[in-house]
Amino acid sequence: MYQRTTSPTEPAPTAGRRRFTRKALLTASALGVVTALLAPVRAGAAPAPAAPTAATPLAANGQLSVCGRQLCNASGQAVALNGMSTHGTQWYAQCVTDGSLNALATDWRADVLRVSTYVQEGGYETDPAGFTARAQKFIDAAHARGMYAVIDWHMLTPGDPNANLARAKTFFTAMAKKYRDHPGVLYEIANEPSGVSWSAIKSYSEQIIPVIRAQDPDAVVLVGTRAWSSFGVSEGSNESEVVNNPVRASNIMYTFHFYAASHREAYLSALDRASDKLPVFVTEFGTQNYAGEGTNDFAMSQRYLDLMKRKKISWTNWNYSDDHRSGAVFKTGTCNGSNWTGTGVLKEAGVWIRERIRQ
Repeated sequence: MYQRTTSPTEPAPTAGRRRFTRKALLTASALGVVTALLAPVRAGAAPAPAAPTAATPLAANGQLSVCGRQLCNASGQAVALNGMSTHGTQWYAQCVTDGSLNALATDWRADVLRVSTYVQEGGYETDPAGFTARAQKFIDAAHARGMYAVIDWHMLTPGDPNANLARAKTFFTAMAKKYRDHPGVLYEIANEPSGVSWSAIKSYSEQIIPVIRAQDPDAVVLVGTRAWSSFGVSEGSNESEVVNNPVRASNIMYTFHFYAASHREAYLSALDRASDKLPVFVTEFGTQNYAGEGTNDFAMSQRYLDLMKRKKISWTNWNYSDDHRSGAVFKTGTCNGSNWTGTGVLKEAGVWIRERIRQ
């Protein structure tokens, strides 16, 4: 949500399983079998990351899929993943280290890491191979600690995802080839479309999803929605455009983003209504204003979290860095050090969100 060149307009007040899929078996002996199967290696393929231990979210839940309006584990049980999003890896790669990810997995007890690869703004377009490798490094590190990874194609400016269609095809081909036999990835194909129609976003999605499916037929794909992934609310629309004209693909979820100090009743109501009809994953939210700045509104944030808990909606919070804004969880300068655990290194928002993830 950061680095916007323009601000969203607030609306008027009236306004199938994987090829090797197993059921998740939760006895100690069966989990050993699950762990053994988590990382098959094809001839000539790069070695898979180390298998997580049986106690981790990834080992316990295995391959995810969409069942009805829910995200479900390999045994068909609805699950809700809670975790953090990186900031742009072109700026804050130093905040994604062995130490910080150990803290996220064990101290914070997170289920998922969203790895945000910006397309423009000094990101992927400047070095496609380098940023692909960087994202894979962080995804592998999340897997090694038993967390899921959301592969976030962080298109922001321009707001039309079709402007980066060729780049997206290249990126997701590489990602799907690498992770086609790993149950720990979800593909987020368009971070925050803006200034573009839902039909254009839908067209983009129906071109990118087959690229992923050609390599990885069964992983969950996360589809961005109009107006900075607000189901159109930030541009005066609502979720009905998606409900009435859904993407023609299976095993997908739609994304919703909110920043509690800016996005009030209209947004909360849209999330509630949309999740009654569509599978929804909140891949980005903050307790501040839409730029991730300013005073935290924990009361409004808790209303969102209560709704998401009640409806088993997964979420990742923005962001796991030491950026100077109030939305970055670490105090400025933390990423230059080696201490990541506890609350002493955290800003007010970090203390609050860590406690919610631990719960």
